[in-house]
Amino acid sequence: MNKSVVIVAGGKGTRMGTDIPKQFLSLAGRPVLMHTIEVFHRFDPYMQIVLVLPLDQQDYWKELCEKYGFGLPVEITGGGETRFHSVRNGLSLVPEGVIVGIHDGVRPLVSGEALAACYKSAEQNRAAFPVIPVIDSLRKVTPEGSIMVNRSEYFIVQTPQVFYSDLIKTAYKQPYSGWFTDDVSVFESVGGVAVEVPGNRENIKITGVLDLELAEILIAKKK
Repeated sequence: MNKSVVIVAGGKGTRMGTDIPKQFLSLAGRPVLMHTIEVFHRFDPYMQIVLVLPLDQQDYWKELCEKYGFGLPVEITGGGETRFHSVRNGLSLVPEGVIVGIHDGVRPLVSGEALAACYKSAEQNRAAFPVIPVIDSLRKVTPEGSIMVNRSEYFIVQTPQVFYSDLIKTAYKQPYSGWFTDDVSVFESVGGVAVEVPGNRENIKITGVLDLELAEILIAKKK
């Protein structure tokens, strides 16, 4: 089946202490978002790439593309009130009958192996998402205080979360709920079942200064 990806990039730079949205911050000499797009293009040069950006950021993105000579084929649409609505906008450009991933624009270090596992499992099982084990100790807050929980019963969820396009597009037709924390939760709310596959620990979400510094180190190590 043909492949698509919806990359959602609507963040701001508040946690970074900057006015520049975090997807445009410099990482290894270029904006974070360009690294993210390139990962998917390397994985499959023929896949459809849909970028969801707030309308007020799109001119700036075009300026960055000209500045850095970035010319990969990308379809752009506007963001929405929440991530849920932004994903819905992106999915409107995705055709029926393909496998589509939904990915955070500030996760530029997802591995090719993780992408292959997600798309292959989704093609076989209709939906898949990457996870990594929890390595820290966990405690649950209760009215009586905190209690220890078994960390082996939990894992950390990453993106891309990958689906049959017709199924996830149908799921996103429902009204928004504050219980939706990611795309799998939207899918499961209409009875869908998604399969976990191994992610890669380097696939961090860049939300703060330390994340950006770590990403710089990881990219330098790969080179």
